Amino acid sequence: MPINEDPILPPQHPGQESPMPPRRRRATRRSHIPTDAEGQAELIASLARRAYPSWELFVYSLVCGAIVGLGYLLDSQAALLVGILVAPLMTPWVGFLLALLTGSLRFMFETLMALFISVIFVFIGGLITGFAALPFMPRTFDNVYLHSRLWIPELVALAVGAVTLVVSFARSEDRPFLPSVIVAYSFFLPIGAAAFGVGAGLPDVWFQGLLVFAAHFALAGILGLVTLFILRLRPSFGGIILSGLALIVFGGILSVLAASGSPSRTEAAIPQFTPTNQIPPLQSPTLSLTPQPSPRPTRTAGPASRTPTADDLTPSPVPLTLEITLPPTETPTITLTIQPEPTYGKIAASEGGGANLRDAPGGNYVMTLLNGTIVETYSEFEIVNGSTWVKVYTQVNGERVEGWLLESVIAYATPAPNFSASSTPTITVTP
Repeated sequence: MPINEDPILPPQHPGQESPMPPRRRRATRRSHIPTDAEGQAELIASLARRAYPSWELFVYSLVCGAIVGLGYLLDSQAALLVGILVAPLMTPWVGFLLALLTGSLRFMFETLMALFISVIFVFIGGLITGFAALPFMPRTFDNVYLHSRLWIPELVALAVGAVTLVVSFARSEDRPFLPSVIVAYSFFLPIGAAAFGVGAGLPDVWFQGLLVFAAHFALAGILGLVTLFILRLRPSFGGIILSGLALIVFGGILSVLAASGSPSRTEAAIPQFTPTNQIPPLQSPTLSLTPQPSPRPTRTAGPASRTPTADDLTPSPVPLTLEITLPPTETPTITLTIQPEPTYGKIAASEGGGANLRDAPGGNYVMTLLNGTIVETYSEFEIVNGSTWVKVYTQVNGERVEGWLLESVIAYATPAPNFSASSTPTITVTP
């Protein structure tokens, strides 16, 4: 027997309203923001009660920090995603924005301290796993460097998540789980990367991670306050002052730190070539004067003797011989081989934020080099299926790494090589 899915409502008298479930009445009331002062005060009080931090914030923050640190230790994106999925709801962050809007200093202090403690718990998890990575060094931690830099896609995702979190929290009593995950992703992953960099001793990671977290927090704060204004939540007089100061501070932080994750242009500077082959000085010849004594004149008796004259009795002059003595040395031959100068460039991939390094042209994957990584080439190239592959060398975590990249992902800091075969010049100096 077919069942009628539409219930038959009892007849209503004129002016009588149909009964509505309490949950539906609350949803209908939240579908629009009240404009009267009493309705707004009731709504803000309800939002403040829901945004007040609880013990779940601290417990889930501690678990999230441990899993995120483990993800950085294993260099696993899957583990990082699991850590963010167990992150607490970021409703205390919305409560912080409401405190700025209403001018409540006490509520602002409570929510801000709760957020600070949750960030400290995540930092501790990353710090412990960073210390655990020390026995296995040197290693390559691509995800640590990836999440300690500013990326445009992450800023766009944070903007969408922050606006959606504020709107859904103000208009519905359901838990805004998905936008909260996006905001937690932007807040906790840079903090975890910074802590892991401190523990593992990775240079230029912890400071960059803190700068990225500050930039994300400032951007989310600006967008959250603007969203509350657009929802027509009227601030108090103290709220106008606090919100204005917060917008100025957030805007200043964001403008200063906007380029904190981009590599400096000075990293592409060309090192100066200093020749190490020195030509030894030649020995100068020595001159020596050696007088050779000649025999003294003697009178020889012969059968026909004669009386010696005055000329015979005058001694003849002694001759002097000038002798030049050179030390016996071989002819020195100095061969100076000039090494080919490298061509420097940096990774500038148009998609993905980096390029894949392979062990051969089109071969096995080695690692991902992020955009801005400095590489050097020596005109070693191969053309495979119409694509030019270049052999590159770079420094990753203090270790020299070599591999093959597509030429299209390299932006050269020096004149681009013409990849033509040339012989190595050899200069022979023979004095």
